[in-house]
Amino acid sequence: MTTVRRSVAALAVSAVLGTTVVMAVAPAALAATTPSPSAVLPAGLYGAGDPTYDGVWRQSLALLAQDTAGVQPAAKAVGWLAGQQCENGAFPSYRTDEGAKCDPKLPLDSNATAAAVQALAALGGRDAAVEKAVRWLKSTQNADGGWGYNPGGASDANSTSIVIGALAAAGEKPAEATSDDGKSPYDALLTFAKPCGGKDGGAFVFQPKQPGIVADSTAAAVVAAHGQGLVVKAGPKDAMDAEDADCATAKTIEGAAHNGAAYLATALKKTGHLMTAPMPGAEDPAAKPDPGNTADAVVALSAQGMGEQAKEPLKWLESNSAAWAKESGPAAYAQLILAAHAAGADPRDFGGDDLVAKLNATGPEPAKASAGQEKKSESESDSSSDKWWYLGAFFAASAGVGFLFSGRRKSRS
Repeated sequence: MTTVRRSVAALAVSAVLGTTVVMAVAPAALAATTPSPSAVLPAGLYGAGDPTYDGVWRQSLALLAQDTAGVQPAAKAVGWLAGQQCENGAFPSYRTDEGAKCDPKLPLDSNATAAAVQALAALGGRDAAVEKAVRWLKSTQNADGGWGYNPGGASDANSTSIVIGALAAAGEKPAEATSDDGKSPYDALLTFAKPCGGKDGGAFVFQPKQPGIVADSTAAAVVAAHGQGLVVKAGPKDAMDAEDADCATAKTIEGAAHNGAAYLATALKKTGHLMTAPMPGAEDPAAKPDPGNTADAVVALSAQGMGEQAKEPLKWLESNSAAWAKESGPAAYAQLILAAHAAGADPRDFGGDDLVAKLNATGPEPAKASAGQEKKSESESDSSSDKWWYLGAFFAASAGVGFLFSGRRKSRS
């Protein structure tokens, strides 16, 4: 699902009778707003943008991405995230005073809570916080088996999907998390799946009456259908060819997941990337390439076992996502790292960029690199020493001929 989607411009939020209701899914590739010069951001927080709408979200993504890359996050970064939790177990998008009790009027956020659960569960040592958050998520499940962005809001594909990922990360069985009406999260997901044929056939919509950004909700739902979350392991090869097979039955979550992945593969086939429409009121009415949802599609295709269909969009991201990630911040770097992880690519050499080093640079210095990365660095150092030894020998041998060389080591963070 889109990870860079929670800026003020991206979230159309309105207050209705004192309840915050998300009116639209925010598109990818939007940078967070810049805080005022007087704003002092927490020392443990990743990113320099205004955290009001995405503080917990981007922190969770950053920590998860570091973990998948074998980086141990800074203790204060993990502590900051854990400290955002309210007494009832929920997480808001962001709160400034962690020492005070959560304001009863503070909007609680299923997406932020589910992302925090996945990060804290992956890092370990926070079992009580994870269990408390899972209890809150279960208590806010809608009758149809799904979740909305805020408690009491209508279920949507994105929120339902990320909660499924949180339940799985916490060791729960999402299919057994049923509402009072006996509906599971997968029952809810199937209500967002469109039949094959016609506009957006096979995709998952945000809500039946509010399609939203269909690629975003489709990618999220495909991943959730496999019981996975923000960190995805590639699935076994899809038994059905995404381009040639007949449409699978959407009456099962497995069939709907195949159809959703096939929709994404078809959308990506022409250019290797997805497009997104401009925000309302934008000066340029033309659709723009969408790195965020393209990365989500890579993750979804990998989960579905469509690794071949993920290769071209991954290659496009390697060549075209650097400026987007730099502008958008830690969640964008994390999103690319998670896409690389799902597709089996190296996030430390992603189109020549070290995504891990760039993510690390947006927040507190990590505790340490993984043993594997340390060994890699030692190997590079040995290789460099060997190279200079050979160059030295060559210089000595060729001194009388007058050759002049200079060597340059390719550095890695």
